[in-house]
Order: sequence, then C-alpha cells, then structure tokens
Amino acid sequence: MAPPRRKGYLAERKIRMFLHKYGWTTVRSGGSLGPVDLVCLRRGKCILMQVKSTSKRLLYVHGSIPREIEGFPLYVVVDFGYGDIRVFTPGEKISRQGGIRLREFMKKC
Repeated sequence: MAPPRRKGYLAERKIRMFLHKYGWTTVRSGGSLGPVDLVCLRRGKCILMQVKSTSKRLLYVHGSIPREIEGFPLYVVVDFGYGDIRVFTPGEKISRQGGIRLREFMKKC
C-alpha cells in the first residue's frame, strides 16, 4: 500500500486527468494543508475540491470543511477505488452509496 501522501497524490492526479477530459483546467495545491486540493476552472466557472482516498465503505473527515471559500463552491471528492469516485458537499455523510458519481457531477457542471 502506498504511503498516505503518495496515495493522496495519486487520487488527485487521477481526478485531474478525468476533469481534463471534460475540458476543465485544474491547479493543484501541492502538499495542501488547507481545505482545497484542486482549483478547477472552465468557461468562467470555478469550483474547489478537497480530494480523499479510501478503500473503506465510510470515510470520517476530521475537522470542518467550509461549503464555499470566497464565494466559490467547495466539494469533497472521494476515490473509493475501482473507478468509484463520488462527490459530496461538506457535512454530508461520506459513504460508497452516498454522494454523486464524478461523471454525473461533471455532466451537471
């Protein structure tokens, strides 16, 4: 198993590549210690993402994550593995059955 930082980087990279296919430009906040890992831009839109990776069915996030920063929406994106990547709003229960699949989320954006 990859060390936690490496595992997080790999999840961020996977999500960045996926977003690129949908025409998004992404900027990674390297070694992010704050609530934002990726800044995503497309056609005048900006969304912020906190990326998590787990093989468990539930994920507990320590501390609070704001719903927006400076007026831009913030989402928690979780890679559960095996192509199951889901998007949640901060405060929402994070489980494999919850949220919305990343592909469906991107179609709405």
